[in-house]
Amino acid sequence: MTSEFFSVGTIPQCRCVFFDRDGVVNRSPGEGYVLSPDAFILNDGIGEALRLLHENNVLAVLVTSQKCVGKGLISRSDLDAIHARMQELLAEQGTAFDAIYVNRGDGDADDYPAKPDPGMILAAAERFSIDLRQSWMIGDADRDISMARAARLEGAIRILGEKEVTVSADYSLLETKELFELLRITLKL
Repeated sequence: MTSEFFSVGTIPQCRCVFFDRDGVVNRSPGEGYVLSPDAFILNDGIGEALRLLHENNVLAVLVTSQKCVGKGLISRSDLDAIHARMQELLAEQGTAFDAIYVNRGDGDADDYPAKPDPGMILAAAERFSIDLRQSWMIGDADRDISMARAARLEGAIRILGEKEVTVSADYSLLETKELFELLRITLKL
């Protein structure tokens, strides 16, 4: 029987792709918020992209700002129900997110800092031993791309949509169904 011992700094690290939620994982609610599980509509290609990542031992982590909780529009349990619905829809496609990190804007001690602060990414990196220099962010807003830069990720992909672009990403796509091919090429999967 053999044992492996790792000294500090030699623990194997994994790659990860971080996903924003609204406008990337699900249809954008526009200026408002997704306020119920029934209003959550999964975007085309997300399940396929997550399966590709998992088949190649790459983590998929959701990092999302949902200030609707802090604004009193929904409760934490409502938000949990929306995320449970998201995971159910993905499970129907044979996949799911490995973890979910949320800024709720409620100021509670367990709330993560708002984007573009990289706190959600850094917390996931610590928990899962993620190599940020080999990890990517997929978002639809400047704050997503800025968060990726602040965390010093390898790169960022923007899904173009309703939001103005003032911070450039490494790649921009018109639709989420294009993610599979771009991830396959970019991450060499």
